[in-house]
Parts: sequence; structure tokens; C-alpha cells
Amino acid sequence: MTKKTALVPKELLIPFILITSLFALWGFANDITNPMVAAFKRVLELNNTQASWVQLAFYGGYFTMALPAAFFIKKYSYKTGVLLGLGLYAFGACLFYPAAAWESYGFFLASLYILTFGLAFLETTANPYILSMGPKATATQRLNLAQAFNPMGALAGLFVAKTFILNALQSNNVDASGNIIFDGLDEVAKAAIRTNDLMVIRNPYVILGLVVIAIFAVIAMVKMPESKDSSGKIDFSATMKRLLKNRNFVEGTFAQMFYVGAQIMVWTYIYQYAESIGISTYDAVNYAYASLGIFLLGRWICTFLMRIVEPRKLLALFSVLAIIFTLGAIFLTGLTGLYSLVAISFAMSLMFPTIYGVALEGLGEDSKFAAAYLVMAIVGGAIMPTLQGMILDWGGKGYTDILILGVPEVNFSFVLPLFCFLMVLLFAVRVKRVGELGS
Repeated sequence: MTKKTALVPKELLIPFILITSLFALWGFANDITNPMVAAFKRVLELNNTQASWVQLAFYGGYFTMALPAAFFIKKYSYKTGVLLGLGLYAFGACLFYPAAAWESYGFFLASLYILTFGLAFLETTANPYILSMGPKATATQRLNLAQAFNPMGALAGLFVAKTFILNALQSNNVDASGNIIFDGLDEVAKAAIRTNDLMVIRNPYVILGLVVIAIFAVIAMVKMPESKDSSGKIDFSATMKRLLKNRNFVEGTFAQMFYVGAQIMVWTYIYQYAESIGISTYDAVNYAYASLGIFLLGRWICTFLMRIVEPRKLLALFSVLAIIFTLGAIFLTGLTGLYSLVAISFAMSLMFPTIYGVALEGLGEDSKFAAAYLVMAIVGGAIMPTLQGMILDWGGKGYTDILILGVPEVNFSFVLPLFCFLMVLLFAVRVKRVGELGS
């Protein structure tokens, strides 16, 4: 009888649990920030493009710091990379305190930018580390399991955003007719509310920074297995030549960029989509909850399915599902369209870790730099939401100012995620097994 391959060897279980906890930590940061696009828009009276700069700053930090993070962990170790990442994460979160005191949107954006320097270190470190913690045969499945804890952190982030931020923003108050009171106030009254609301936004981030400092202290005291290039040499040019010859890596990096762009657009603009059909931002969080809930369910289902179905085939199937649901979000109206938008999250559930695992398969020591490029690909989350915000501004600051192809501009704007999912499908169809790459 053939012995079943272990997902995680017993001797690596504790390191696996500790590193997996980091996936929840950056999931929390991601999803406490998504509703801030709508929050900052209201509080600071921004247009859709300006409000989308929240995601430009947040995911731009990944692009800036991922490659330096790879050099750092190549020279030092995974544990050192984790500690530096946690330090930058905490520093950026704590910068929300002076940002609120100055009431400066630019300062808030800079704080998010620095915070995600830390997240870039954590993701560049944690993903390949998880892949290395056990047999190669179960590497992609193992990463899917670790990534399943990411939406748990995301759900916690959404809970904090809804309960302690959106529910407490005075700029969201409405009158008996359901109209936003803030819009009709004079500048003095608006200034007072703005001061209050920016402190409301500030507090959870500062508390988060303090929590991250505590986690930093715990990990600093725990002995972790080190993983470092024994030669200590960095031959970046040779590594890049090898990576550029690997079709799965090159195409996987672009697929990851499009996927992350689609994910952030779907999770950011669900609030605007809901508002366009008369649902408040506060109540729209319930649909974001549902999205993350089925996303988490999909992660667990896919972790099981990968025991019997090839990851690349599952990726193709779920890409088709995402395309169908996105078409529903574009062309269906009312709650039916919103339900279709929520359903996209189930189809997205396996995409990030599967693209990541397939793109890094068989790269060996080159995977440290390859992982950095796959984290840099998260820049799709910075670029795509800004482009979608520009579409939303075509007719004005509202979401249903004009009709495009017979649907409001907020519906039409989801042609961008549709295009992204088509690119992911193309990668899934074209990807080759490691043994086939030389053919």
C-alpha cells in the first residue's frame, strides 16, 4: 500500500502555523482598507479617481518593495525578512495618528504606502517559505491551505471597518428621507465632522500597529528554521536569464497582475455598486462579508479538489465561472447583479495561490526572486481600481450618471475585471507541466 504524502511534515508543523498566521495578518490590512475608498471619498469630498488613490498607494507599496525584499531575504534569512516586514507594517499603521492630526489625505496615502512595504516583505517571505515546508508534490496544495487563512483575517478586517469605522462616521448620517446630511452642511460644520471622522478612521490602524508590534516581539523570541542561500552570493543577471526563459513564470506573473487587479476591483467597488441600487455603504459591508465567506469556502473546497484534479485544470474552470459571474454583474440590474458580483468571489478563491504555485514550480533557488516578481505583480491592484474609478467619473461623481451599452457606468466599469479574468483563463489554458517546458 502506497504511503500518503504528508501535506506538512510533523517537524515543520509549528513553523508552518506561525508563518500561516501572517496570511491572516495581511488579509486584515487588505480588507480594513477596501471600504476606506468610499469612506475617504465622503469625508474628504473626493471624486472617484481621487478616492481610488487609496488602492494606488496600498498596492503600489508592494510593487516598490517586493524586489528589495527578495534581495534582503536572499542575503539574510526568512525570519529576518518577517521581522523587518512586521516592523514596517507597524510603523505605517502608527503613522495614521499624525496623518489624522494634520487632516492630510496625502499623509494617509503615505502611511498606507509604508505599511505595504511591510506587507511586501511578509508576502515575499511567507509564500515561498510555505512552498518549501514539505514535499514538492503537495506544494501548491499546501499554499492553498495557508492562503485559506487570508480571508479569515480579511473577515476580521471587514468587521472592524463596519463596526468601528463606517458605523461611527458622522459624514454617513442621513435624514428622514435618506439623504446624506453632510452634503448640505456649511464648511464650518463639515470641518468639525471631518476632524471627528478622520480620528475614527485613525484609531483602528493605530491599534493594529500596536498589535503588530506585539507579534513582532513573539516571533523575535521564537526559534525558527532558517532558509538562506548557503553560498551567500547574488547573481541577479543569471537568475533573470533563467526566469525569462521559463514560460510558466513569465506568463504567470502577468496572470497574477491581472488577477489581483480583478480581485481588488471586485472587492473595492462592491460598495459603489450597492450604493447605486440604494444600499448604504454601511449595509454594503454585509455583501462584502458574503463575498469573503464564499471566497473562504472556495479555498477549502479547492484545497480538497486539488487532491484529485490538476491545479491548472481547476484554474481554467474557475476562470470560466468568474467570466460568467462578471457578465452577470455587468448586464443584470438590481440585487441580481449584486448577487452576481458577490458570486465572483467564489470563482476567485483558488486563483492567487494556484497561479503563484504553478509559476514557481521547479524554479529551485530562483524561486526567491521569482516570488518577488509575483508579489510585484500585485501592482495590478494599484492600477486597475484607478482605471475603474476613471470610468465611474465619466458622467460625474455619481455611479449612475450615464448609460453605457444600456447599463449604468458602475455596471459597465466591470468590463475591466472581465478582461482580467480572460487573461487568467488564457494562462490556465497555456500553462505547461514542468517536464514539458523545454518542448
